[in-house]
Amino acid sequence: MARIKRAVNAQKKRRKVMKLAKGYWGAKSKQYRAATEQVRRSLRYAYIGRRLRKRDFRRLWIVRINAAARINGMSYSVFMNGLKKKNIDMNRKMLADLAVNDPAGFAKLVEMVKA
Repeated sequence: MARIKRAVNAQKKRRKVMKLAKGYWGAKSKQYRAATEQVRRSLRYAYIGRRLRKRDFRRLWIVRINAAARINGMSYSVFMNGLKKKNIDMNRKMLADLAVNDPAGFAKLVEMVKA
């Protein structure tokens, strides 16, 4: 049996980690051991952040819809309930965009819900 040496694969692995660690401060971008720890931590934070982003945007959309609905004399919950009862299928992202960029259109939507 031939003896397996890991020279090439080990270098590839290290190179991959060091490439990901580019731009980190101090030893974290220079030394493999410090870089490995930081890259692992950074990837975990990035994974968590991708899930948090969805929550944060939904919260923002709800705040915007609520503000626009209250300007038109209605609370968020009553507005959303009215949309459901009228079978108006619009997601919160589109409603928030409408509230910010087209207040007149949003006001018409509120009037439809009130009627």
